[in-house]
Amino acid sequence: MSFDPVHLFKLRLAVARFGEMDGAGWWNTHGILGSAGRSALSRGFPASHYFAQARVACAVAAVRCSSVFAPPGCLTLWNLPARIEDELASRWPRWSQTPDVWRPFFEDLAPRCGGDLINHLRDLQLIGPATEDALKALRRSAEGKAVALPGMGKPSQSTLMLLAAAFAKGEKHKPAVPYIRSEE
Repeated sequence: MSFDPVHLFKLRLAVARFGEMDGAGWWNTHGILGSAGRSALSRGFPASHYFAQARVACAVAAVRCSSVFAPPGCLTLWNLPARIEDELASRWPRWSQTPDVWRPFFEDLAPRCGGDLINHLRDLQLIGPATEDALKALRRSAEGKAVALPGMGKPSQSTLMLLAAAFAKGEKHKPAVPYIRSEE
């Protein structure tokens, strides 16, 4: 496996949280991964509310990104090969049965709705200096809706980190969807 499912899940959550309406305003959730979402969903899902929050946030972010920019034959943070999506889906039930393992991450994630996405990803230990260096060369498209990663790629750990980090090229209320042409 060329990717770590836990790391990918955390990257998605970090970008999803940052893009909420109380943050960058990229998608129409407001604090679903924050304390408001925890309060609302913990009543109905006392043991698995973190994963209920995550399901909502990721679904909304994926739909919004595909409505902004959905290039055929390309990978985005929210559009990966079926084998990867299947791997994440197969792990989801096990993860949701261990909320105590995930609590520190979700609690650290909750307040991360403003500021700088790169700082959040770095503080959450989801990217490193190589990703930050690669990000410097990336630019938004002329219409401002996308950020192309160079060349062609596969969903490797480094590609996934850059797909997440390149969301930092977006602006408040104007997401720019990072993508790379797929080798597969």
